[in-house]
Amino acid sequence: MSADVIDYQIIGDDLQAVIVTLDPGEAVVGEAGAMMYLEQGVEMATSLSMKKDSGGIMGRLFEAGKRMVTGESFFITMFANESSQRRDCAFAAPYPGHVVPLELGEFGGELLCQKDSFLCAARGVEVGIAFTRRFGAGLFGGEGFILQRLHAPDGRGLAFCHAGGTVLKRTLASGETLKVDTGCIVAFEKSVDYSIEMVKGIKNKLFGGEGFFYARLRGPGTVWLQTLPFSRLANRIIAAAPSQGGKSVGEGSVLGGVFNMIDGQ
Repeated sequence: MSADVIDYQIIGDDLQAVIVTLDPGEAVVGEAGAMMYLEQGVEMATSLSMKKDSGGIMGRLFEAGKRMVTGESFFITMFANESSQRRDCAFAAPYPGHVVPLELGEFGGELLCQKDSFLCAARGVEVGIAFTRRFGAGLFGGEGFILQRLHAPDGRGLAFCHAGGTVLKRTLASGETLKVDTGCIVAFEKSVDYSIEMVKGIKNKLFGGEGFFYARLRGPGTVWLQTLPFSRLANRIIAAAPSQGGKSVGEGSVLGGVFNMIDGQ
């Protein structure tokens, strides 16, 4: 099935959302919980499958189960414009960052993404699973054994992913390599080789602060990186929480001390 050709606008700076404009009869699929608003005439429907023909109920259940493995919802929500005029619907990500528009037709109709990154896509784009090419990548890569696969069966289709912080796009030449913190990977072309290397030197492993492993991406192909993975942000918040032994920083004024006494800190 050909993907719908949709118009869109990305709004915001560091807390972005995407507004999708649908012609009559067009539809967009979104991850559960990502919808921000729907204009009158846009109706929501929930399905187990993104495919028009997915092999009956068992096929739809199998596809839904694969999505759960990648961290996505068991159900896919579709938003269709059932009015006679162009209507908008909007989708927002759950944490600070940027929305990344990806026209799959520019990358051979397919991209691999980190799990939890899918936000929404034109009807006709399929979200599935892709196993990493090497066992080490799945064991130590931070993304588990599974990556998301965005696929446009007709060759073209617009999808939107979310990345934490700022997005960096790099195009790697054939044989060119890039060593990356595993959590900073957003997406890459299927032509890019993805593997894991161990940090060299015992002191680097123990005291370098970057963990024992990093990802090695080898071209040719395009990769998208994020400056602030959600896991890194969450770890800093947990470490700073008073219940975990953290303490307030930058609140050393007299007023800060007064308010801390009032609220029991």
